[in-house]
Amino acid sequence: MVTFFSARRFHGVIGCVAFILLGVAFYMEYQMGLEPCPLCMLQRIVFLVIGIVSLLSAVMSAERARKWLSLVVVTLSLIGAALAIRHLYLQHLPLDDLPACLPGLSYMVEVFPWQEVAKAMIMGTGDCGEVVWTFLGLSTPGWTLVMFLSMALINGWIALTRVKK
Repeated sequence: MVTFFSARRFHGVIGCVAFILLGVAFYMEYQMGLEPCPLCMLQRIVFLVIGIVSLLSAVMSAERARKWLSLVVVTLSLIGAALAIRHLYLQHLPLDDLPACLPGLSYMVEVFPWQEVAKAMIMGTGDCGEVVWTFLGLSTPGWTLVMFLSMALINGWIALTRVKK
């Protein structure tokens, strides 16, 4: 019997929320014309992996595996939160202290070694310091931080408590 507060249901909701957030990101990029910076792209990748892992957990019947997958989602969520915090840090730096702007990500992938592309994505660029959209006083990385922390808390609760299938 599946109750309202089941781990499966929570993981299904978290997976759907992750994919909805990706849809919102693509809407902001392609319909609103907001160009994602390297840190935004990494946060999207984290949401994608969280969505896949959560939906996988939602369809599994083994409770033990679900607890391990919850810990995976907690880890991924904390990584995403760290990226969002770095992004917020860059947005609050004075213009003179921002890292240099780099060429577009597609150009960097074609020309630079993958190690330099990865470092630039993780550290952020001058583009990451620009606030291009806010809602209720929070910029995009502020909202992603809220979502990553929420996902970490819910999955931590699932991993540490005995929740019905």
